[in-house]
Amino acid sequence: MRDNSSATIQIRPVVLARGQSGLWFGLLGVAAFSFTVPFTKVAVAGLPPLFIGSGRAVVAAVLAGFALALTRQRFPRGVQWARLAVVAAGVVIGFPLLTSFALTTTRASHGAVVIALLPAATATAAVLRGRERPPRAFWLITGAGALAAIVFASMQAGGFGQLHFADLLLVGAVVAAAVGYAEGGLLARELGPWQTVSWALVLAAPLMVLLTTLSMAQQSPSATPVQWAAFAYLGVVSMFLGFFAWYRGLAIGPMAQVSQIQLVQPVLSICWAGLLLGESLTWSTVIGALAVIACAGTAVRVRFKPAAPAAAPPAAAPVAKPEAIPATKFSSP
Repeated sequence: MRDNSSATIQIRPVVLARGQSGLWFGLLGVAAFSFTVPFTKVAVAGLPPLFIGSGRAVVAAVLAGFALALTRQRFPRGVQWARLAVVAAGVVIGFPLLTSFALTTTRASHGAVVIALLPAATATAAVLRGRERPPRAFWLITGAGALAAIVFASMQAGGFGQLHFADLLLVGAVVAAAVGYAEGGLLARELGPWQTVSWALVLAAPLMVLLTTLSMAQQSPSATPVQWAAFAYLGVVSMFLGFFAWYRGLAIGPMAQVSQIQLVQPVLSICWAGLLLGESLTWSTVIGALAVIACAGTAVRVRFKPAAPAAAPPAAAPVAKPEAIPATKFSSP
């Protein structure tokens, strides 16, 4: 089949692996995302959670549309649209809406600790979707980080067995984001990091505009300048610019390894909640922060084995050629 045949679509990777740069891009994205929970807590004090969760996506979609149009990006093709729908469902719709509703009834620091489950969830999604092969030590460290997050989330909620409905919303947000991160990391290798999140935002824009309009019809948004500034950060950075670095880091990969950088995110978010919102930092929170930092630092140092190459089909046994029958000479009488 010819290379230019309509039946063959060759996709050249946009981002190639270069040393440890994936970890640095991941850390930059995490630093941008670390303000999401505290600023969402600030915004929900004056704005409806539905307006925040959907409106921030509308703001980001407008920016994404301009960026795609100005740079004349090619349209995604075929199954890429379905994969973009998965990304949009996870990081544009699911995570923002679920966290916005959860943070109306729980503290920002508590939400940040529950979201510490995200690295383990993202690593699992990356293994299932991207067929990466983390070593056993990686899973032990990842499990330790997830266990620490569950323990400290339960302690802050008042003890084991006393998790609230907001925790279910936060866990749902974690699952949604993990699936969106894993699929987006793979898709970023084909479309580019910022292009991937931009197309996902544009794809989800009609639904988010509808939800924003519905929210405004139910309650006219009215907030202080600080609350509007927090909302602007959520739309411009948390939903748009932060993904430039984050998806690039995941695309460089390995995704399961880069995802562990997220363990630093709740630590930063708890610090911002203490500095910006005046939330108290208990000893349990400090110990939990140190535990997840240790897990993150150890996880990103684990060496990954390259994926096993596909086994070549067994060679067919040579077919024996029939022996030539010698010509018989006939003598004339």
